[in-house]
Amino acid sequence: MPVAQNEKILYTVREVSELLHTKQGFVYELIRAGLLPALKLGAYKVRREALYKFLEDNEGMDLRDPANVSTFVRQAAE
Repeated sequence: MPVAQNEKILYTVREVSELLHTKQGFVYELIRAGLLPALKLGAYKVRREALYKFLEDNEGMDLRDPANVSTFVRQAAE
């Protein structure tokens, strides 16, 4: 996948958390659970392609507990 000159190829945990609108601790949980591949380069870094694949692979999934991923079930409106 070609990368534009100004496009990042690696994200920090903080940047991933900002992109996913979640807390940094949750990103670490995803990494520890093996759901989000990362590299250890001083600190954890996530490849752009790995983040996109993670999002595609987990669409429709309930990731609130990374140790127990399940299909997202939408509850009917009352």
